[in-house]
Amino acid sequence: MDLQLSGRVAVVTGASKGIGLAVARTLAEEGAHVVAASRTASAEWPGKVVHVAVDLMDPQAPAEVVARAVEEFGGLDILVNNAGGPPPGVTLPRAGFMTPDDADWGAMFEFNLFSLVRMIRAAVPIMVERGGGSIVNVSSTIARQPGAINVDYGAAKAAVNQVGKAVAEEFGPQGVRVNTVTPGPVLTDWWTKDGGAAEVFAGMVGSDRDSVITEVAPTMMKLTTGRLIHPQEVADAIVLLASPRSGSTTGADFAVDGGSLKEL
Repeated sequence: MDLQLSGRVAVVTGASKGIGLAVARTLAEEGAHVVAASRTASAEWPGKVVHVAVDLMDPQAPAEVVARAVEEFGGLDILVNNAGGPPPGVTLPRAGFMTPDDADWGAMFEFNLFSLVRMIRAAVPIMVERGGGSIVNVSSTIARQPGAINVDYGAAKAAVNQVGKAVAEEFGPQGVRVNTVTPGPVLTDWWTKDGGAAEVFAGMVGSDRDSVITEVAPTMMKLTTGRLIHPQEVADAIVLLASPRSGSTTGADFAVDGGSLKEL
């Protein structure tokens, strides 16, 4: 299926690994001009990807990224707000409402919500000037399943969902579509790295890292598929929503969650 992405200009945040890397690579393979925003570069990007080295905790960074896309390619058609998760230097999961303090809450919202708001704020005028565009925000199932784990992260992602709906409603008549993709647990280095989520969970439940990844987490999170999600599976949904082939889809939330969300 031709996704009609050839020649379109896309910005992907958090593009150096995991879901963001898969999105950047897939967009480039589909013929899009890709601007990858991340603190570090990736050797796995196709050669034509343009890297902007930024820390999205810096309030000036989003405007810098969008300006680079305009400078390199003349505009912006697609924005994938993928950057999120633990702020730099933070390890998740974090158990209990009382655990994060004010600074933890502030950093979590700065990285997961405010950077996204600033990216949208920078992108929308350019898209409107070009007659439209597509924004895809990456959320999390924890936004829809509140609990005692990662409360601050879940609250930030719930706010992301609300912002996406609001922007879709306001700017849809001007041709800007905004959708959300909600992944469940994705097999990235958030889970697999030394000291990552798998090791933290293993310490909580008296297991080991590999068992958490293959058995404990899928069971605990009620994954119907019985396994963590591959980044490419999420990327494929994001790229389809970014494509003009999804031209009548806006304000929607697509779960790529292994079946963990059971409610209607």
